[in-house]
Amino acid sequence: MIMRKKFLVNGLLVCLLSYLLVVSCVAKDVQDTQLDVSANKRNQLIGYMLGKMLPSIHFSDKKIDDNLAEAIFDLYLSQLDYQKRFLLQSDVDTLKSFTHQIDNNLMSGNLVLPKVGYDILSSRIVQVEGFVQKIFDDGFDLEREESYQTDPEKEAYQTDLNGLRDKWRKIIKAQVISRYLDLLEDRDKNQDDAKKSDAELLTEAAEKIKKRNLEFFKRLHQETLQDHYDRFFGSVTRAFDPHTNYMAPAKKEDFDILMKGSLEGIGALLREEDGYVKVVSIMPGSASAKQGQLEAEDIILAVSEKDAEPVEITDMRLSDAVRLIRGPKGTEVRLTVRKPDGRQQVIPITRDVVQMEEAFVKHTMLTSKKGEKIGYIYLPSFYRDFEKTRNGAEGRNSTEDTRKAISSLASDGMNALILDLRNNGGGSLIDAVDISGLFIDSGPVVQVKYSNGDTRVLVDDTQGASFTGSLVVLVNQFSASASEIVAAALQDYNRAIIVGGKHTHGKGTVQTIIDLNENIPLLELKKYDDLGALKVTIQKFYRVTGGSTQYRGVEPDVVLPDLFQHLETGEQYLDYSLPWDQVPPVSYVPASPKVADLDMIRARSERRVQIDEGFQAIVEEADRSAVKRDQTVISLKLSDMKARRDELSKAREKLGKYYKKYQKEEGDDDENIVPKSPAEEDKEWLEEVLDDPYVREAKNIIDDMNLP
Repeated sequence: MIMRKKFLVNGLLVCLLSYLLVVSCVAKDVQDTQLDVSANKRNQLIGYMLGKMLPSIHFSDKKIDDNLAEAIFDLYLSQLDYQKRFLLQSDVDTLKSFTHQIDNNLMSGNLVLPKVGYDILSSRIVQVEGFVQKIFDDGFDLEREESYQTDPEKEAYQTDLNGLRDKWRKIIKAQVISRYLDLLEDRDKNQDDAKKSDAELLTEAAEKIKKRNLEFFKRLHQETLQDHYDRFFGSVTRAFDPHTNYMAPAKKEDFDILMKGSLEGIGALLREEDGYVKVVSIMPGSASAKQGQLEAEDIILAVSEKDAEPVEITDMRLSDAVRLIRGPKGTEVRLTVRKPDGRQQVIPITRDVVQMEEAFVKHTMLTSKKGEKIGYIYLPSFYRDFEKTRNGAEGRNSTEDTRKAISSLASDGMNALILDLRNNGGGSLIDAVDISGLFIDSGPVVQVKYSNGDTRVLVDDTQGASFTGSLVVLVNQFSASASEIVAAALQDYNRAIIVGGKHTHGKGTVQTIIDLNENIPLLELKKYDDLGALKVTIQKFYRVTGGSTQYRGVEPDVVLPDLFQHLETGEQYLDYSLPWDQVPPVSYVPASPKVADLDMIRARSERRVQIDEGFQAIVEEADRSAVKRDQTVISLKLSDMKARRDELSKAREKLGKYYKKYQKEEGDDDENIVPKSPAEEDKEWLEEVLDDPYVREAKNIIDDMNLP
């Protein structure tokens, strides 16, 4: 959750007065041909402000000391060359020697590491570019028995240039073979009589990869020293927690566009992680959601405009990658993605205007095996039109839409209800409290603890519930923030059975946006260019029982097999995430002594899952994906790479047979993917709901809840 407000740290004025004395001395010693004196002072000011503000306002109360400096360095090195394609071990040793200076440098405003890192990396990029050309000239033995480690964490930095050269030879060979196999597949689909030979396609593949690498190095040379400073600032903030970030002016502009909820693109939330662009979530109602193939945890490797040659975005700044992906409504962008199980897939998406307000509640009536009428409500996000509310108008919100859905289902004879919060990344805290209140009489819903230690209890004070019947809440590891507040409250009140994977995402924190330009009280310092903004964690959520939703998330009452159970996704797997803790519980009155006989329900559910073909297909696919995830050493022999690709492309055929959502595969003809009418989309959505094994099992659980 994000809060917007102006924030002036107590004592910052005094700190900045002393900073004037420090920076005037430091600037005399700074000789930098890449940045002028004004830019140097600006970066010193930003570093100084981060060093002073973060310990004061961040929830964790972390200090700028040697321990934090080590975390900052680890994050800095990771973003500098995570894939270990440029730096040698000697370079890393040189950079590491600056680690314990980081904290002192921040407090003095004299930043050293970004410039040193920039110089070393720039030099290595030039050297690597020099021998990459010769690698293409020498050609490749496609049937040579050799392998390549794809997981950088399992590989050390190279010790000399010969080792680095051989690593790049393998990287390029893998790229050429992959592109060659793409061209072979395209040729097989082509009905033209004049088809290129295998040799011609191999030459074409090598030329395309050569061109792609030329563009890649051209982009790397365009990286500025300021970019390196901005990334260093990002490392400083993320050492406090994963959701605290420095936003450079351009990045802040992108954030502002996203918060307004309207941009022309694909509607996917992305983050930069270890040199890759990873999909965090898909916005409901967006172009990506409608197309259906792009999913959370996908890594985007390349981007192209329809039939144009793809542009590799590995090691690209997130802002630059977003600009490639974003584009005018009605145009097609093609994303080359790597799925969590290792499959590569080209996903065509027709860009559309992304309106957050399109992510509205949907509902339908289902029937259980026993003939019970069971309502189904899909809540994609906790939305609220704050802009209209501020202007005195009646803005649409998820609470009222959910209330109306309950009323509509009740008028049709609903006996029980399934509330689907899967893939719901959160949103409005107000609606999390109010929607919880639709299912309880009244009482506390969530506790909010501030960075100063104060705790506030948010209460549903509306007497009575909109629905009092049997309730099942569906969640998964992508259910986060407000979703976890609702699931936790309904679980603690014994009001619902929570059903899903082993745990939800575990994001139990609130961030605020601080415009750094608005927090400089001295006219002397306001002369610098835009300083950007700071997104910082200032609050933490706790259940009425006292435990935090942070880190652990919500553990379902009934755990079902999960397609992504092998993935290390969630707050507990993020670097430097805030830990789980607890505060004193608050007084509340549960809806009943217990929600149901959970031992009986779990046992019956487990028996059904073991014979349900849909769940067994999910288990098989999850197990296969887990094995493939751990197989990070791949053969670079053409025949082996082709066999691996064929195996992966066929892997989900069985899953699609039993789970309609995954019947859309890359084998579909891209040209036949056309926009659907609203009626067609509603029909397809209903078919997916009826075919969904999790919804099917939720209906069975409701039948079990109502056993005599």
